[in-house]
Amino acid sequence: MDFNTGIFETFSKGGIFMYPILLSSIIGLGIFLQKMWTLRPKRVIPDNFLGQLYRMLAQGKLTEAEAFARANDSSAARIAVAALEDADKPEDGLAETIEEAGRKESLDLLRYIEGLGAISNVATLLGLLGTISGMIKIFDVIALKPIVNPPELAGGISEALYTTAFGLMVAIPAFIAYKYSVGKADELIALMEEEGRKMLEYITEAKERALVRAESTRDILR
Repeated sequence: MDFNTGIFETFSKGGIFMYPILLSSIIGLGIFLQKMWTLRPKRVIPDNFLGQLYRMLAQGKLTEAEAFARANDSSAARIAVAALEDADKPEDGLAETIEEAGRKESLDLLRYIEGLGAISNVATLLGLLGTISGMIKIFDVIALKPIVNPPELAGGISEALYTTAFGLMVAIPAFIAYKYSVGKADELIALMEEEGRKMLEYITEAKERALVRAESTRDILR
């Protein structure tokens, strides 16, 4: 692609399909930047928060742990809040609560990622459509004139080649961004599942210790 003629002139040679491809690239970049913000480990499973939460749960401070979780804006904190709100449920019911909260957070992490895959496909197809449009213009010129000078074919050739190249320039990074985002989200979801199991264990143990203390107190009072 010759940029010596200027970016705008080069862009205009690609024809009308260059504009939706450009729009696709802008949307794709916006989605990717948004996912890089939401898929930060500190936003999903902050280590400092989890360490303090587990210390509170180990000490049996369920009420304090819930208040602490409510003050934190992370996926792990929202799962902890849901679990602590239903801490009185039996273990099976509590496990279901944690799983449901985890599913909601997982959907939030995966939101819009499929858009990157769609943009990769759309950009490729728009480039192909521009190629076909350029070829149609070339054959129109050939059909109208028995003898054709090469400059008369330049418009169609330029549209075909520039649109294809620009479509691939958008599609390839969008596909890479899609695969990276999916991998990052899957990694964080797996870590959330692991932390959810740990929360279940800590809350269950805290309830058992509280029950033992209550029974010991009743025995003493007797």
